[in-house]
Amino acid sequence: MKKFLSFLSSLVLCCALSACGGQDAGNGASQAPATSQPTQPPVSTQSLETPDPSASPDVPALSAPVDETAGEGRVLIAYFAYGENAPLADGVDASTSASIQYRDGKLTGNTGLVAGMIADATGGDLFSILTAEQYSDSYDDTIDVGQEEKRADARPELSSHIEDLDRYDTIFLGFPNWWGDMPMAVYSFLDEYDFSGKTIVPFVTSGGSGFSNTIRAIEDAEPDATVLEGLSLRDSRSAQAEGDVTEWLDRLEY
Repeated sequence: MKKFLSFLSSLVLCCALSACGGQDAGNGASQAPATSQPTQPPVSTQSLETPDPSASPDVPALSAPVDETAGEGRVLIAYFAYGENAPLADGVDASTSASIQYRDGKLTGNTGLVAGMIADATGGDLFSILTAEQYSDSYDDTIDVGQEEKRADARPELSSHIEDLDRYDTIFLGFPNWWGDMPMAVYSFLDEYDFSGKTIVPFVTSGGSGFSNTIRAIEDAEPDATVLEGLSLRDSRSAQAEGDVTEWLDRLEY
């Protein structure tokens, strides 16, 4: 009887073990290893966002907006000077003529000297009005030619020209007084350009006649420009005119 019960217990134990093994095998078939099934990579949202230039050195930062008006609105100082329109010898003694001056080691005239002072004070660009045919190296002869040109209402041909007038809003216009008028080369200059909408600021050097009727002449030549208060200086004051120039520019708020 004991043998029979022992045999029966052994039989029950074997059945239980078989049942457990079958359950484990079933679980293994239903759970495939992770590598046996293709997996879909997670969707990244980074590519849908605007790149942050500061966070990635590979993404260039946006450049600043281009200022298309850069360089515009500058000041131009246009002037006529005898010393730059005559074949004067290098090293000529300026004391031999009241109209000859040196600026930065180069020959000019009283008007050119004042033009340089205005350029230094305003940061403007200098433009010398030059004639294609030079005047005499004798100032007295040049004055005689100037009188003949005035009588003929001549327009001497110019050899210097402004490359880009649109850059400038304000034009300082300087000249010596010849026979109560501007040199006719300055009329050639005014005829060549349209200063409509711009501001013209005249200055003159003379023996005492000042502007005479030249302000009206400028206004007639450029009726659509604004002509401001000018500066009149005696020839003998040109070399010491820094204070006068500064006071004048301050008054005009330049």
